[in-house]
Amino acid sequence: MENIDVRFTSRMQRIIRNAEREALQSKAGIVKSAHLLIACLYEKGGALGDLILHTDISLNSIRDTAELTNAYQTMKVDYFDRLITVEVAKVIDVAVNYMNHYNQIFVNEGHLLKALITTKALDSYLSRKTREIILRLGTTSRDMFTHLGNYTFPVINTKGIRKVRLEDEEIFVAFVKENFSQEWASTIKSAFMLIEPSIYVALDENEKFIGFAAYDIYQNKKGYFGPMGVVTSNRANRAGYALLHHCLKDMKEVGYEYAIIGGAGPIEFYEKACNAVVIPSVSVSN
Repeated sequence: MENIDVRFTSRMQRIIRNAEREALQSKAGIVKSAHLLIACLYEKGGALGDLILHTDISLNSIRDTAELTNAYQTMKVDYFDRLITVEVAKVIDVAVNYMNHYNQIFVNEGHLLKALITTKALDSYLSRKTREIILRLGTTSRDMFTHLGNYTFPVINTKGIRKVRLEDEEIFVAFVKENFSQEWASTIKSAFMLIEPSIYVALDENEKFIGFAAYDIYQNKKGYFGPMGVVTSNRANRAGYALLHHCLKDMKEVGYEYAIIGGAGPIEFYEKACNAVVIPSVSVSN
């Protein structure tokens, strides 16, 4: 894999650095897939905190197995300071593909874990059951919650942000269907049956929709934030941050003590934006 221009979340950057520290303590000093896994398990935030609780993974066992692997090719890439194996390069490449598939702009730990498992890079280290648990807990969207009762709202940009209007329905529903999904479009369409849909929209300088956020509309669940979506080309301008806080402020004013963020994909975004935390998994049984 050639060097690629890719952006990593803060957690992913930390995982990369910790993987290099693990490699430095090994005999070869080369970053292997096992070191990426160990670095993920160091993380206690997001969905990764669940992994140690629901698996019997032994870090020392992983380290010992990695030391036995001597047949590998190495290469140098820009986003690692140390040499990495070709297998690691492939894993990162697949993680980038997952990022693109999910229409996101930062590689996160979920993309990495999914790539580690689907490329079979962890087959020598983990049982099938453990790999399945990691896929279930560490690579899928998770519900989160944030406490609104004592939340101090930041100063947010209101330019281009407004409540949706009933006359927006046809164009807005088409926008959601084209840029996100039919499921979301159906959810949005049903919200227009309300006198005042609890949806905020973001518009560009030409008054074209570029994003939206909603609450209390998904399956009529109260205190439930989402869905939210911003077109890829506008995600760096903090439109999502502004949309999120417009909704959360309304939810607090309604009287909600907590907001549930349903099916959060970019977990780290919500952690940083509004101090949200992942709701722990109670059970991982089939």
